Amino acid sequence: MRGLAAAVSALVLLGLVVFMAGKRSGAEPPLHEAATNAGGNRPVMASVKEVMQSIVDPSADVLWGAVGTVVDRENGIQDLRPNTPEEWSNVRNAAVRILEGGNLLAVHGRDVAPPGTKSETPGVELEPAEIAALIDQDRSTFDGFAKALQGLGAEALMAVDAQKTDALMDIGTRMDGVCESCHEAFWYPYVSGYRSSGRSPAP
Repeated sequence: MRGLAAAVSALVLLGLVVFMAGKRSGAEPPLHEAATNAGGNRPVMASVKEVMQSIVDPSADVLWGAVGTVVDRENGIQDLRPNTPEEWSNVRNAAVRILEGGNLLAVHGRDVAPPGTKSETPGVELEPAEIAALIDQDRSTFDGFAKALQGLGAEALMAVDAQKTDALMDIGTRMDGVCESCHEAFWYPYVSGYRSSGRSPAP
């Protein structure tokens, strides 16, 4: 029995050594490579549309609504700004999501929209396949918008930590410009005039 116990202990120790060696050598695949779909063919990634709807858009709304001026008949002119620690924390979390949202949008290989998605405004907004083709042909421009969004998120994070409401208002204005410019370039480029109809974007 002692011999059997010793053998089992040796096997457990050997397994532990092998496991730790794999950890040190980086043998385990990165998380995004380990998480694959049911077919095991590619990493599971949300589409650009889903990243925008679930992360970027609601976070941008928090930043846009955090500071400003509201004119109302009953209360007159009101200046909006975070006041409590909880309100500042909410804005800070939104800034972090904007920063990381830019990183997520820059991941290559991400679908534009879930399978079966159709344009909600045909004739104005391109179909997902058309948007994907434009992004593939003009990837540097798309990545530039994603990087700009990431930079604005980082700026917003610093502004929140310093509780600089004027800076947050300026960042919100510039973020609106980045978002709209990206939409004009890829979502409705021919209606906006960003691209001439039938012309392929520069490589």
